Amino acid sequence: MTDAHDPASVGLRPLLGRSGGAFLLGALVAASLPVFWIGLESLIRAWTTPEYSHGPLIPLVSLYLFVRELRRAPRTGGDAGARWPGVAVIVAALGLAVLGNLMRVPDIVTYALILWIGGVVLTVMGWQRGRRHQLPVLHLVFMLPLPQILYWKLTIFLQWISSALGVWILTKLGVAVYLEGNVIDLGIYKLQVAEACSGLRYLFPILSFSYLFAILYRGPLWHKIVLLVSAAPLTVAMNAVRIAVIGVLVDRHGIEMAEGFLHLFEGWVIFLLCVLILFAMAMALQRLTPDPLPLSEAIDLDFQDFGAVIGRVRDVLPGPALVTALAVTAATSAAWLTLPAPPSAPVARDPLLLFPRQIGDWRGLTEALDPKIERILGADDYLNAFYQRPDSPPVSLFVAWYDRQTEGQGIHSPEVCLPTGGWEVWSLTETAMDLRDVGYGRFHAMRAVIQKELDRQLVIYWFEGRGRRVANDVSAKLAVLSDSLTVGRSDGALVRFVTPIGSDETDAQAETRLIGFMKQTLVHLPRFVPF
Repeated sequence: MTDAHDPASVGLRPLLGRSGGAFLLGALVAASLPVFWIGLESLIRAWTTPEYSHGPLIPLVSLYLFVRELRRAPRTGGDAGARWPGVAVIVAALGLAVLGNLMRVPDIVTYALILWIGGVVLTVMGWQRGRRHQLPVLHLVFMLPLPQILYWKLTIFLQWISSALGVWILTKLGVAVYLEGNVIDLGIYKLQVAEACSGLRYLFPILSFSYLFAILYRGPLWHKIVLLVSAAPLTVAMNAVRIAVIGVLVDRHGIEMAEGFLHLFEGWVIFLLCVLILFAMAMALQRLTPDPLPLSEAIDLDFQDFGAVIGRVRDVLPGPALVTALAVTAATSAAWLTLPAPPSAPVARDPLLLFPRQIGDWRGLTEALDPKIERILGADDYLNAFYQRPDSPPVSLFVAWYDRQTEGQGIHSPEVCLPTGGWEVWSLTETAMDLRDVGYGRFHAMRAVIQKELDRQLVIYWFEGRGRRVANDVSAKLAVLSDSLTVGRSDGALVRFVTPIGSDETDAQAETRLIGFMKQTLVHLPRFVPF
């Protein structure tokens, strides 16, 4: 794996023995654990969810790809003097990991871990050889959960596509169906195209499989690109077929076809069909080549001599670059373990359970969320209240509070949640709010008009906390990351007001009513959502 002619390595070998390099490599891995620990913990938690349950297989596949490529390389050789770029990559990865630890954002730490692994490969093998073995390292990206804000935006997008395609297929099959947002109304049953059916459950493993497939495929580069980029549209299309199949079964045989074992079984069938279609595409692409290969030869799955190749880890030579990488990694982990914990300012607030139920002449009541919705929301505290006064349409107030938004929790934008309840967003704009007359200042909020059948509602919402009021969810997330590092806080809340738009009133009249209620309500909110 390394250059036997590296003078520095040869000089160190008598001191450490024949397996000295392997010992240093093992020590390097062990030394990295403290600084990457919160990332590893988050990975294990993510792998227990259906969307990322394929995660534990990814390191094994990456190891297979690495050993497969290493088998083709000579046992020794390479530019010994070019191992220092790998040390530079390791230093950069450790810096990124420390930043992620300070922010308490496990996703940053896990991405730093993959960068660190790439640096280790470059350090052990040298630049010329190590850079040729980065594809297996890149494959490790498929074991990571998506950043939450990207996950939810991608989820709602895939839900919309799956819903529309599924309904189109059902109509072609003669099934009476109506689409409300992401709710498919079959008359006797409303099929909720929730996050579990969005296609993400199959998209991540299929993307990983197509990446592996493209590497193993023996053919022109453009064939590999076709196989790789076809994974996402193929998965979404097949998920739409799944939704259509469920719709047909519900229409013909009852609602039990959409639940339980059959629901899970249909998902596995779709996954296997996606794999078979990729194989069929590979066979079709081979037919376009002058000398087509049979599929058994077009896909390189040879495991011969893998044991001997893995055993070459004993030949790693203990060069000064590897020693430096170990020293830097160990020092970073030791510093992280001995330094005091990042500042975390406790936030004094009243629980939302105590929020007033009587506001002026508005009388309110609260309602608990469905347990499934509550679990997805992941809030530490929330208020779901409805207020009414004589001769006036009602107004609802929803507040979701999070103690920390950087450790697997975070606010979900209403842009994500509303369509899953069957509501369609007809307009969504950022609007200026001037509430200085009630001591709430000036800020920007999102104003939306949503509709379901003939019902229309006006929604005003924003993200609040740590001295900020922000309309855009991306800006809110960036502010969380900044504040977690600078002030040691990542708490915050989503504040949302909703009122129906009556058939006999304009949007402006509904907005006047809603803002009037907001002015009476927001004087109480700082007790529960500290600014």
